Amino acid sequence: MSSTNNDFVFGRHAGIDFLKTQDSEKINKVFLAEGVQEDFAREVYRYAKKKHLIIQRVPKKKLDKLTGGENHQGLVLAVASFEYADFDQLLDKLDQEEDPLLLMLDNIEDPHNLGSILRSADATGVGGVIIPKRRASGLTSVVAKTSTGAIDHVPVARVNNLVQTCQALKDRGYWIFGTAMEGDDYRKWNANGKTVLVIGNEGKGISPLLLKQMDQTLTIPMIGHVQSLNASVATGVLLYQAFNSRHPL
Repeated sequence: MSSTNNDFVFGRHAGIDFLKTQDSEKINKVFLAEGVQEDFAREVYRYAKKKHLIIQRVPKKKLDKLTGGENHQGLVLAVASFEYADFDQLLDKLDQEEDPLLLMLDNIEDPHNLGSILRSADATGVGGVIIPKRRASGLTSVVAKTSTGAIDHVPVARVNNLVQTCQALKDRGYWIFGTAMEGDDYRKWNANGKTVLVIGNEGKGISPLLLKQMDQTLTIPMIGHVQSLNASVATGVLLYQAFNSRHPL
């Protein structure tokens, strides 16, 4: 991880979580807005002191500029670029667990969607997320903010080719499930065993070549006028079906 290539973690939940969970060498600067609530300021100072980090008190306008006008809530951390998990090392680690669950995202472009998906992945016990290196959102400050800290707990691996990655996962005993309009009702999905859930692009769905790799496709029935869900919402619905089948009442 380069200490000269800065990204930003901002917002109270995401910022405090990063201060609590990450090593000090991953945090280059801590910016705290002048005039924030004293209780919050004391909390930031407490965690920064434990990591021997110096806090810079700055005008709110400086934080607005650093974050491009995003809602930073008075706290911005300049951090080294976000680390990605090594794909093979991630699988080796998951092989030691019983029935690992993986999430593969086929060209999710909106960083807000990716952040929300990471939040759902953390909540439902996903062992890792796989994304392509090109034509998709990577791990950015907006993703970190939207994930409200989940980015620190869910490993994300980037790969060159999702089709070849599916083949490698099958060789390791994983079953591959994806979303498709003509798929089976997701409420019948049994997600036990070594499982990968594939979520398609916000507008185009799963690409045709990747779709051929699916062992089963799933659909979410809808009775309203709008016949599609936001990608992060659909992911949350499906992950909780996986959770339900793995942890029945």
